[in-house]
Amino acid sequence: MAPLVLVRRFEAPSERWSPGHRGADLRAAAGATVVAPHDGVVAFVGMVAGRPVLSLDHDGGLRTTYEPVTSALAVGQRVRRGQQIATVAGPPHCDGGCLHWGARVGETYRDPMSLLRPSVVRLLPVP
Repeated sequence: MAPLVLVRRFEAPSERWSPGHRGADLRAAAGATVVAPHDGVVAFVGMVAGRPVLSLDHDGGLRTTYEPVTSALAVGQRVRRGQQIATVAGPPHCDGGCLHWGARVGETYRDPMSLLRPSVVRLLPVP
């Protein structure tokens, strides 16, 4: 597996309606394989604003979204972590080609790159 190259970082909006970059853009050429970051269920497959999009629902209310992608999956289908869920489609999302990967819990957008980092465990002293 090729290392991930971050083209554009997540930029949280100051307010829900404010500008921001509600995801991370990862360098990817058309035809590149997209895999599920966690187990989940397909929530949406279709076009949004002229781009092909796939969304997965995961435990804890997390929804991840991928664009532009082509997928043979259907709404309601279960996926496993590491399973191929789509391929990057054209036209490219950004110059040079990339995958836009979004994540949110409820209406709050999160940095999807945090899904790849191991959790930090902090041990506190026992009182």
